[in-house]
Amino acid sequence: MRIHHLTLNCIIATLLAVCVSCQQQASSDNSPQNWRDRLRQELPALGHRNWIVVADSAYPKQSAPGIETVVTGAQQLDVLKEVLEAIDSASHIRAVVMLDQELDNVDEADAPGISEYRQTLQKLLSNNTTKVMLHEEIISELDEGSKLFNVLLLKTNMTIPYTSVFLQLDCGYWDAESEARLRDALK
Repeated sequence: MRIHHLTLNCIIATLLAVCVSCQQQASSDNSPQNWRDRLRQELPALGHRNWIVVADSAYPKQSAPGIETVVTGAQQLDVLKEVLEAIDSASHIRAVVMLDQELDNVDEADAPGISEYRQTLQKLLSNNTTKVMLHEEIISELDEGSKLFNVLLLKTNMTIPYTSVFLQLDCGYWDAESEARLRDALK
């Protein structure tokens, strides 16, 4: 009987050690370096119709299987800058930036820091094609896109509302005008 208790205690101790080890591994997956690694790993596989979202801290974890959420623990504008630089250095993709229309109407009294954020964001996005849409419309497009195409969602520590930046990826070596000419030629 004593041997059975000893064996049972060893099994329980082993299972607890494995659980703690798995929990530590899961926690380390959200390290600041990990989001950079994840972006570097995913970027070559991402293409036309994929999305990258640089989200504020209240952005919900979505349940769609094509959406991968990575908690960065980093400043939103820093993450966005690195993501834009990575996309710019990739010849196969470019980003169409989508911003919430609500962002322009959030008052400084309601969200301290919003004015400075808007100015910095505008400078950061000055070389990018940008669309402004209602938040729910962007979410609908993202939701529809995630049914067929993957989304990498990088959640930051930003605590100002309507600051999530949505990057819908497009082909980097083929544009809408070229596609239109091709479609006309096929008629």
